[in-house]
Amino acid sequence: MWGIYLEQLLQSLPFFLKGLWMTVAVSGLSLLLGTAVGFLWGIVRASRRRILKALIGAWVDVIRGTPFLVQIFILFFILPEFGVHLEAFPAAVIALSNLAACFICEIVSSGIESVPHGQREAAVSSGLNGYQQLRHVILPQALRVILPPLVGQYVLLIKDSSVVSAIGVMDVTRAGWLTVQRIPQGILVFGLVGLLYFAICYPLIQISGALEKRLGRSSRR
Repeated sequence: MWGIYLEQLLQSLPFFLKGLWMTVAVSGLSLLLGTAVGFLWGIVRASRRRILKALIGAWVDVIRGTPFLVQIFILFFILPEFGVHLEAFPAAVIALSNLAACFICEIVSSGIESVPHGQREAAVSSGLNGYQQLRHVILPQALRVILPPLVGQYVLLIKDSSVVSAIGVMDVTRAGWLTVQRIPQGILVFGLVGLLYFAICYPLIQISGALEKRLGRSSRR
């Protein structure tokens, strides 16, 4: 019996690969957008713009303090009641991008604040303006702190992307849910789903570990 189920699962592999491609598409686009917005928000959070800092901080706290499933349900099911209709794919990208931006914002702001104050004073005394200070002095040093947790956060967000299957996005998790209705061996079906997520995340895990080791060695020199 297990042999029959395994054969059926292998026959369904193209279906899973389509789901895997959708997972990569949603995650990749969301991480690109989330990283861009998160860096911008993180820079503002580490600045002296009190009102903007407060607004961004409040939004970040709300998003980090509520379940991602609730957030995506609001976008997909609640907003249409107010005349805003989103298809499943853009709703998933918007929700995941926003989640990514909020976590990346905290990583970036912490990295910027880790730069010694003396470095900022030296940049000011050198006659650099705010943009030049950020580009040439602050960010190059902050990136050493930012990069390892940033890559680690990418892994978590890719795994969080499985939630988008709840609104009908045909990702690898949804492919698993549909397949298990035909192949009633959840351990086989979702074992394959897990392996496919692992195939995406493992390279990033390795990159994160390599960055931590490399930056750790360079900091001791």
